Amino acid sequence: MSLNERPETAHGAAAQGNDGQPTVTPARPGKLIRLPLVEDRTGLGKSSIYAGVKNRTFPAPVRLSARAVAWKEQDVDEWIASRTTARGHE
Repeated sequence: MSLNERPETAHGAAAQGNDGQPTVTPARPGKLIRLPLVEDRTGLGKSSIYAGVKNRTFPAPVRLSARAVAWKEQDVDEWIASRTTARGHE
């Protein structure tokens, strides 16, 4: 294997990139996550999350059924990244 080739990994395992830094691939692209996990990952409570959705400052959920919603994990991750970048903490 040459230096430019990366080993294939399964299930989002990290491979070593050319610069020695781990390269992380998403385990399941398009994964939907429910409110408790969104709260845990963002540090926000339910009412703050829904206020953000209403004000269009937080990603909108996807309707799963008449009484269930979930968020796209990628949307939540991008929101978190935008918050840390906006504050210069990256």
